[in-house]
Amino acid sequence: MKRTPRIAIAVLLATAVTAAGCNGVTEEPAEPEPTHAPAAWDTDVVWEPCPELPREALSQAMPAGVLPGIVMDLITGVAASLLTAGRTYECTTLPVPQDWAEPDSGDTFDLALVRVRKGDDPDRIGSLVVNPGGPGASGVDAAVYLSLQPLLGGLPDAVMDDFDLVGFDPRGVARSSPVSCFTDADLDESFGADPDPVSDADFDAAVDAAQQRVDKCDDAHGDGLSYYSTRQTAHDLDAIREAVGDEQLSYLGYSYGTLLGAVYAHLYPDNVRALVLDGAVDPSRGVEGAAEGATEGGQAAGFERAFDNFAAWCAATPGQCPLGDDARAVVTDAIEQARQDPVPGPGDRDATAGWVFYAVVSSLYVEELWPQLATAIHDLGQGDPRGVFTLADLYSGRDGNGSYPNMFDANAAINCADSDSELTVAEVRTRQEQQREAHPLFGAPLAVMALECVLWPGEPDPYPYGEAEGAPPILVIGTTGDPATPYESTPRLADLLGTGVVLTYEGEGHTVYPQSGCVNDAVHSYLLDVTAPEDGLTCSTGS
Repeated sequence: MKRTPRIAIAVLLATAVTAAGCNGVTEEPAEPEPTHAPAAWDTDVVWEPCPELPREALSQAMPAGVLPGIVMDLITGVAASLLTAGRTYECTTLPVPQDWAEPDSGDTFDLALVRVRKGDDPDRIGSLVVNPGGPGASGVDAAVYLSLQPLLGGLPDAVMDDFDLVGFDPRGVARSSPVSCFTDADLDESFGADPDPVSDADFDAAVDAAQQRVDKCDDAHGDGLSYYSTRQTAHDLDAIREAVGDEQLSYLGYSYGTLLGAVYAHLYPDNVRALVLDGAVDPSRGVEGAAEGATEGGQAAGFERAFDNFAAWCAATPGQCPLGDDARAVVTDAIEQARQDPVPGPGDRDATAGWVFYAVVSSLYVEELWPQLATAIHDLGQGDPRGVFTLADLYSGRDGNGSYPNMFDANAAINCADSDSELTVAEVRTRQEQQREAHPLFGAPLAVMALECVLWPGEPDPYPYGEAEGAPPILVIGTTGDPATPYESTPRLADLLGTGVVLTYEGEGHTVYPQSGCVNDAVHSYLLDVTAPEDGLTCSTGS
C-alpha cells in the first residue's frame, strides 16, 4: 500500500485511540509549579549532521513486504533525496532528570532531538517544536515528515523559511531511553484479541492478558514507570526550549500533543510565544470521559460519528464502496464472523475480530483510506484478509517482518503514569456493557482498553492543568469529523486555557494542519506574527 506523507503523519497520531482507556487527571486544576526548569540543569547541546535520518524515517512510511528489500532501499533513498532537497538535518541528545523534583539524583533520560533547517536566513524567528501525539509517537520522525516538500504534505515554505523545525522523541519513546515491555508476540496477541469479550470467561481472559502485560512492564521498569508522565515531559519541553536557545516556546502539537502543550502552558505561561494545538484533548475529562461516550464528546462517540460519515459516503458512492447501503451492518457482521471463524491469511496470520476492528479504526483517521476500508471488508468476505492486515498494520506499526515499534509500550507507560483513576475491574465490566449499548461498534472496546491502567502498579503522577494565566493567545484547532479527538473538546480546551482561540475545520479525519489552505493561512499568520485569527473562525473542506 502506498503510504503518503500525510498518511504517515496520521499513523503517528493514530495511537491516540489506545490513550483513551487510561487518561486520568487530578479532580481539580493543580496549583502552577515553578515556571522554569531548575537553573542548575545544563541544557547545552552539540548538534551534529545526521543526513541519513530522512531515509531512516521515510523507510518506516513505506509499505512493507511489497518489493524486495534492495529495491525498497533504493526507492527510499531516492525519495529522501528528492523530498528533502534544500533541508539540512542535525541531531543531538539532551540528558534530562528522570524526576524533575529531584534533578540532582544523577538519574537521567537521554532525549533524542532533530533540527531541520531550510536556508540560512540569519533573522529566523527561532525554533518550532513539534509533538505528533500518541502518546508514544516519535517527534523526530514527525519532524522529518513535516519537513518534506509542501506538495507532499510538509510544512509550507513560509514556516520552514522562518523557523528551525525541531522534533523530539519524548522520554520513553523510540530513541529516547525507550520503554521496553512487550514482545512482538505479545502485541500480535493484543491486537488480534477480541476487542469486546462478551462472556465472563472471555472477559476474565482479557483481564489475565492485561495483567501479564502490566507485569512485564513492572518487571522491566519497576518504580521508574512513574517517571514517564506528561508532567515530567512538560518540564522536558521547557529544557528543550532552553537547549535550542529560545526565550519563549513556539510549538505545534497534534492530538495528545495538545494535552502536552496545554500542561506546558499551565506550568510555564510566561515562556509561551505561540502554541498551535491541532486535534484538541480536554485535560479535564478523565478516563471515562475521554474514552467512552458517557459524556458528550467521548472517543466512542467520536468514532461512531466518523463511522456514520463513512457509511453515508458508502451509500452515496456505490462505485467506490462495494458494501451497499448499510455499511454498518456489513462491518458489524464482518467483525462477528471473524470472531466466530477467523479468516486465514498469509504468514500464518488469521484475521480475527481484533484485526478487523483495528482495520476499521485505522481507516477512520484518514478520509482517503475510506475506499481501502470498503474494499478490505468486501475482500474479507471473499476469504482474502490482506487488505484488513494492511490497514491494521498501518495503525499498529507492524512491519513486514512482524516487528513493532515501541510506541505501544510507551503509550501504556505514559497514559498509566498519568492516570489516577480509581476504577476497578468490575466497574470496567459494567462500563463495557453500558457502552456496548450506547456505542455499538466502539464503546465496549474502548471501555475494555482501560484494563491496563486499572491494573497498573506504582504511584500515578497526574498532570496539572488549568488556566495559562499571562500567556498570549493559544490557537486551538478542531475538526468536526475527528474520531479520536472529537470536536467538542476544542472549545473546552480553549476555555480551560483562558487565552484559547478556536479554529473550526468542517471536514473528516484526525487533525488538519497543513492540509487546508484556509487553516494554513490562519496558522501561518499566528506563528509568524503571533496574530491569532478571530475566535470562532470556520474553514471548510476545499478552502
